[in-house]
Amino acid sequence: MVMLNFPPPGFVPTPSQIDGIDLFKPAPPKEKLDAAVNFRCPNCDGETAFSAADGGLTCNYCGYHEAPEKEIVGKSAEQFEFTVETVNRAAHGWGVTRTELVCQTCAARLTLPEGELTTTCPFCASNTVVHHKAPQDVLRPRFLIPFSVDQHRCHAIARDWLGATWLVPKELRRVAAVDDFTAVFLPFWTFDATATAQWRAEVGHTRTRRDSKGRTHTETVWRWETGDIRVNFDDMVLRGTERVSLHLLDQIKQYDLKALAPYEPAYLAGLHAQAYEIGLEETWQKARHVMRERTKTACRSQASTNKIRNFSMQLDFSDESWRYILLPVYINTYHYNNKPYQLLLNGQTGAIAGQRPADWRKIALVSAALMLPSVLLFLILLAFVPDVAGSGGGFLSLLLFIAGTAAAIFIVLQAQKLDEI
Repeated sequence: MVMLNFPPPGFVPTPSQIDGIDLFKPAPPKEKLDAAVNFRCPNCDGETAFSAADGGLTCNYCGYHEAPEKEIVGKSAEQFEFTVETVNRAAHGWGVTRTELVCQTCAARLTLPEGELTTTCPFCASNTVVHHKAPQDVLRPRFLIPFSVDQHRCHAIARDWLGATWLVPKELRRVAAVDDFTAVFLPFWTFDATATAQWRAEVGHTRTRRDSKGRTHTETVWRWETGDIRVNFDDMVLRGTERVSLHLLDQIKQYDLKALAPYEPAYLAGLHAQAYEIGLEETWQKARHVMRERTKTACRSQASTNKIRNFSMQLDFSDESWRYILLPVYINTYHYNNKPYQLLLNGQTGAIAGQRPADWRKIALVSAALMLPSVLLFLILLAFVPDVAGSGGGFLSLLLFIAGTAAAIFIVLQAQKLDEI
C-alpha cells in the first residue's frame, strides 16, 4: 500500500547516514505558550494602566478603575528545584502582548505595553532605539512585588536627596522636578540552600615565657583544629540584569519579600519590564560562590584564635531551590551641563541612590577658606615675632594648616563619591 501523505502527521525529517534513504522521527512536543492578553477598558475600550496607589487598573482616557485582586504570598512563595524538568515545565513569555525596545547605544532590551513607542532608553537616555514584538520564549517570572511608590512621591524624594548635600550645585534640586521617572520591573533571582562544611586548619596560640636571664619571649604554637558547621541561606537575592549599575542597585535592593505576589500580566499594564539577561545557571554559580565564602568565614570563626594557616574545607550544598521574580525600580536619567546622571529608586520602599554632579567651584572656595586661617596666622607671626619657628604660635599655625588640609582632602573625596557608578 502506498501512502499518499508522507511523512505521516506528527513526524519530521531526521539526519540519515545512508545516501538516498530518508528517515523521519516523531516530532518533539511543541512548547505551549499561554495566549497573550490585552488590557482594554470595558467602558471606552481605551488602554488601562497599573496603579501604584492600590494595585488596580485605571483607564488613561475615561478614568474607569478596576479594583485589584491581590494575593500576597510573601516568603512562602513557591520555590523550584534545580532540575531540567522544572525549567522545561515553567511557563514562558509575559502572558500579554508587549513590544520590545532594543537600545542601539547600550544594547539594553526592555519590554513596553503594546502600542507604546517611547523613543528614549531609560538606562542611558539614548534616542537610538528599535522596536519589535517581544519574544515569548523566555522564562516567565512567577512572582513580583508591586509598585507602592507613585511618580509624585518619586519627585519629592529625588528633590530632597539631590539637595541633601551642599557639595552639589544649588539649582540641581529643580532638575528632578521636570524629568520623569520610568517605572521598570527588573529581573532578579532568589536562592535558598543549606551549606554543610567540615574544616581543618592549624591554629596559632601565642604564649609568653621568660628565659634564665629574666627576659620575656613571645612565640606562637601551632595546633591542628577541626570543626563542622551548617549554614542556612534564605532568599539570597541576585540581579538578572546588566543594564544598571551594581553599585547603585546594591544600595536600594533591600526589598521586603513578604510582599511577593503571584505574577499576573495585569501588574505590567502601562509599565516597562525587562527580561533576565543573566540566566539561572550563571546566577546560581555566583550565588554558590557567595555562599561558599560566607561558609568559609563561619568556619574560620569557630577556630580558637584568629591566627590560622593551612585551612581546608569540604563543602556540600543541599535543599537548593530558586525563584525568578520581578522587583519594582524607578529609573531617572537626567542631564546637567550636557552630561547624563542616573538615579535609581526602590519602587517599594522609596530608597534612592544615584549620581550627583559636584560643584567644584564651591568646593575649591571652601577648601581655601579652611586653610586660610593657618596661612594668615603664620604671616602675622612672621611679621611681628622674630623667632617664628621657636614660638608656640608657629606650632599652632602648623596644626591649623594640617587640620585645614585634612578637612579639604576629606571634602574632595566626598565630592568624588557623588559621581560614582
